[in-house]
Amino acid sequence: MVVALLPALGAPAVGGASEGAYVQREPSADGTGKYYMGREIAKVMGHRGADWLERPSREGDEAPDVLVREMNLSLDDVVADIGAGTGYFTFRLSPLVPKGTVFAVDIEQEMLDIIGDKMARAGVDNVVPVLGNIDDPRLPDGAVDLVLMVDAYHEFSHPLEMMRGVYRALRPGGRVVLIEYRLEDPEISIKRLHKMSQKQAKAEMAAAGFEWVETRDVLPRQHFMVFRKPPLDD
Repeated sequence: MVVALLPALGAPAVGGASEGAYVQREPSADGTGKYYMGREIAKVMGHRGADWLERPSREGDEAPDVLVREMNLSLDDVVADIGAGTGYFTFRLSPLVPKGTVFAVDIEQEMLDIIGDKMARAGVDNVVPVLGNIDDPRLPDGAVDLVLMVDAYHEFSHPLEMMRGVYRALRPGGRVVLIEYRLEDPEISIKRLHKMSQKQAKAEMAAAGFEWVETRDVLPRQHFMVFRKPPLDD
């Protein structure tokens, strides 16, 4: 198990210096009552939903192979899968970056234990589990080429602090691929708080310093949104 390496990785936790960005109200049935830029933050599913993350229907619902292909990774890229859960995407990414690294970031040790077990069984040596904090992904500064977040961002309890941590971790020009179920489509049968609109996502990413690059219409029910940390020559 590689999980024993986790506490040594990443930077110290970021304090709650941005709490003024949030408003607390009466929570809705599936929400936390904490609002950011007008959006109520959803409850975290957690490790008890591990079976949901590995459900067979994800192949048809989310087209994961299309998703990872569209990321256009290089063999030596350093990728962070934030909200990695059981490693559903982590282990689809690792073969694509054989000379690189995949940081599998989650805030629950139980999820990282699952990932560690999978690593041991499959003999995977380019995945590094990272125990993140609710306000900091705990990734090394300026070391990451691309950050992937699949159906996770809407549950971040401290989205501004987390994205500032992502900003620090990315190299100049590094990309964020944000995958969220499309709020604009009422026929997508996912709870409302677990969907996001492009407009909301763009506003929240801009608040942390990211530039929108493009949104690709390549997935059956989700937005494939690409943002970037501005390069040094901008």
